Amino acid sequence: MEKLPAMISDPYYQHFPKVELHRHLEGSLRLGTMMEIARQHGITLPVKPGLGALVQMQETDSLDFSTFLSKFQTIRLFYRSQDIIMRVTEEAIADAAADQVRHLELIFTPVALSRAQGYMLGEVMDWVQEAAAAAAKKYGIRVALIASFNRHEEMLLAEETARMAADRIDTGIVGLNLAGNELEFSAKPFAGLFAEARQAGLHITIHAGEWAGANNVREAIEDLGAERIGHGVRVLEDDAVVRLAVERGTAFEVCLTSNHQTGVVTDLPRHPLRKMLDAGLNVTLNTDDPSISRIRLTDEYRIACEELGLSHAELGGLVLAAGQASFLQGNEKRSLVAQLKKELKEL
Repeated sequence: MEKLPAMISDPYYQHFPKVELHRHLEGSLRLGTMMEIARQHGITLPVKPGLGALVQMQETDSLDFSTFLSKFQTIRLFYRSQDIIMRVTEEAIADAAADQVRHLELIFTPVALSRAQGYMLGEVMDWVQEAAAAAAKKYGIRVALIASFNRHEEMLLAEETARMAADRIDTGIVGLNLAGNELEFSAKPFAGLFAEARQAGLHITIHAGEWAGANNVREAIEDLGAERIGHGVRVLEDDAVVRLAVERGTAFEVCLTSNHQTGVVTDLPRHPLRKMLDAGLNVTLNTDDPSISRIRLTDEYRIACEELGLSHAELGGLVLAAGQASFLQGNEKRSLVAQLKKELKEL
């Protein structure tokens, strides 16, 4: 089996100013933190294969959805207290800042965070918001939050999450995300919910075109009003959907290593990133679940250039595209883009 991308220390890519639009909080927990939580809270884990093998992709793992998603089953055991949820939020932001991410849009799933201890969704959302605001100030990074729910779970949970997110627009939540099993569950039942969310002022990003084909991307854009598509690499299967996305200016949150580890892209050097750019699609680069994949955004930038053949100028273009596709507003977005242009020019 192909080896997973190694952590690299190339200072050029490390120092590149970055924007991340698709990073899941639940896939960002540090391994050391999980080991500490397990000891403190008496979480029983098997000696073999060890915690790392349970929560992170290994070189011996099968590259498919079931293996990748199995890592979350263990991770969900760790949300044992308010302090833990706030701690892992701060650490995710600290890790992004250390990787020179200037603006982070952190996706979090209140239902997943609340289940281990039966917390209320609203209090979990408040804890994440409070920790994110403090971490943004502490580490000098812009942070926006995107509340997520799954298409294969109860509609009532989605409705409650959406309503509470709308109530918290003024305190850091900027958008809604739909994730989950797109192969077996249509996004159409959520159309009304997302229409109300847009009216309330929330932005919309939808996981689509990853597990299933281009029609799901069309559905996300036309029926749910998606401004951005999570992954979306299978959009190329339908030229009409490509044209739709180009016309709408829909941004694609591409995650190279994740696409490979989930089996969507069987050969990483043949990832369709280049074809997406050649088709005129608005593409950004992201990590998805950096802890599970054992990567940083630095690694994704290196892969894009060293393995997929993008020039450094093209990489800079993707950074600016991510800044423009962020859910920041007005002067805040202009300030971010101006900062990125200045840093890229100096680099």
